[in-house]
Amino acid sequence: MMEMEKVSKRFITKQVLYDCNLIIKKGKIIGLVGENGAGKTTLMKMLAGLLKQSSGDIRLFSKPVNRMSSENIAFAMDGDYYFPYFRVGELLHYLKTQFADFDAEKATYILKFMEINSGEKIKYLSKGNLNRLKIAMTLSRNAPLILLDEPFSGLDPMVRKAIMKSIIRFVDLEKQTLLLSTHEVAEVEPMLDEVILVKNNTIFAHETIDKLREKKQTTLLDWMERLH
Repeated sequence: MMEMEKVSKRFITKQVLYDCNLIIKKGKIIGLVGENGAGKTTLMKMLAGLLKQSSGDIRLFSKPVNRMSSENIAFAMDGDYYFPYFRVGELLHYLKTQFADFDAEKATYILKFMEINSGEKIKYLSKGNLNRLKIAMTLSRNAPLILLDEPFSGLDPMVRKAIMKSIIRFVDLEKQTLLLSTHEVAEVEPMLDEVILVKNNTIFAHETIDKLREKKQTTLLDWMERLH
């Protein structure tokens, strides 16, 4: 589905990532893990086509990834990027005009599932509800690839639990793949099929969760600590 081959990224004098190789297959929920500053967000932005790699190739369905790839990639970034003066329902209608694959009926259902009032203004939403809104709008697209950058950052356990339930319920693994970066390793492990570890400014390891459990007899967190 998606491939990275010998991808590097440099910002002026700082080498952020180098020689990254990766194959992402359809129908998986994949965790992207690593320490702060390892380059996870940079990697996500390159996969989304928002940031150009310094060298190497990134391909989605055998075509080079760029900003036009957004028609096949739904990306929820960490941070605020919705119009604050919109009401939730207005945002839904706006996104429907921007993305051909945006499913308004699905969005309405997810908002109800996440207990978000469609009449509320975005600027008045709590941090937890704002994160729920971003995830809801991202999952409402029928894009083949979904990218979530730190969807649980700074949220209390109940909100994280609600978001995880939504991911499991509303991602169609017959047609979609989900890649999410997170520090909540122990919490997300049960929902993951694979894990990618970014370390020493490169993709250090890529394993299936089943292999960690069955062959290596370890949890995801223990595996990461062994490779530290």
